[in-house]
Amino acid sequence: MKPTMKKKVLPLLLLGAIFLAACENESAPVVAAPPADPMLLSAPESLKDQLRIAPVATAAISEMVRVAGKIDFDEQHLARIGATVTGRITELRAAPGKEVRAGEPLAMLNSTELGAAQLAYLKARAQADLAASAAERARALHQADVIGSAELQRRESELSVAAAERRAAQDHLRVLGLPAAAVEKLNAEGAINSLSPVVSSLAGVVVERKVNQGQVVGPTDTLFTVADLSRLWAVAQVPEEQATRVKAGQEVSIEVPALDNKRLTGRLIHVGETVHPETRTVLVRTELDNGERLLKPAMLATMLIAGKPVERPVVPASAVIRDANVDHVFVALGEASGQPQQFRLTPVTLGPEYDDSRAVIKGLKAGDRIVVDGAFHLNNERKRKELEGS
Repeated sequence: MKPTMKKKVLPLLLLGAIFLAACENESAPVVAAPPADPMLLSAPESLKDQLRIAPVATAAISEMVRVAGKIDFDEQHLARIGATVTGRITELRAAPGKEVRAGEPLAMLNSTELGAAQLAYLKARAQADLAASAAERARALHQADVIGSAELQRRESELSVAAAERRAAQDHLRVLGLPAAAVEKLNAEGAINSLSPVVSSLAGVVVERKVNQGQVVGPTDTLFTVADLSRLWAVAQVPEEQATRVKAGQEVSIEVPALDNKRLTGRLIHVGETVHPETRTVLVRTELDNGERLLKPAMLATMLIAGKPVERPVVPASAVIRDANVDHVFVALGEASGQPQQFRLTPVTLGPEYDDSRAVIKGLKAGDRIVVDGAFHLNNERKRKELEGS
């Protein structure tokens, strides 16, 4: 090749080589380093002494049924008191809040019905006394052979009827509320008394009064409500889908907001046999001691019923980290040779706290190794590294 031709070809070859190299560089992919996992970190030496790692254990956990309820009267120690006879209230002796004894008069009423019943009793007593005298004379005359057996039997029959009418009149007085002492006084003196007391049938506190002085009342009217407040009920409505998890005798905790959520304990004494057709709930009830009178009927309450124990994985409350409204725990990963221990912040679904432990619903299994002490410090270290990286 001629020298002149060489001079022309060499620059062209050099330009071609440069163009090919540029094309190769453009087609070669650029490999970026993978981003760091924000949930994965290694524990620094300064924290190793503060961390304690343990496997997830299992325990028998009672699943809690939490339902809204209220404090109510113990219906077995509650009396709704009315008059035993129709009449007009002449005196009120008890106001709401007053403590009363069993048999103590709460009000007095004047009853013409009671007066008429006493008059009927006196007439029946007089008729019975007259029939008794006639029967006695008939026996004497029969022994003297003055009258026959048929006449004696007639007189004795009249005596039996009169005695039965007297007993019926006396029983009517008792039904109308006249005490035995008053009946004896009526027998002795024969004086009619139209005043009748409305008495408490229970020792307790008057919690309601529905009558005013001068009001006409009858046996169907409720005038007073008296309750023994030393024992109360806590009642709640359990949704029907949870009703199979509660049974009489189960342990119950009751939280009362009015008492700074003071927790009371008891046992279920009743679980309803039917479902309310409108609310689709089942009534449950427990009994509470109220000797200090801190509880008051109609107070709101929350009832926590412990269900049948079930074996579940559990984690200590100290292992749980709350981040972005989600519960997390630090799971310890396998330690590579010559490398520091690594931990992964893992989201979990947990049950409510009970005895400083929480049942695992999702996210962990028994035997997984987690940080049970020092998780808070480890999470602070994770956040610090995350800020440095950003």
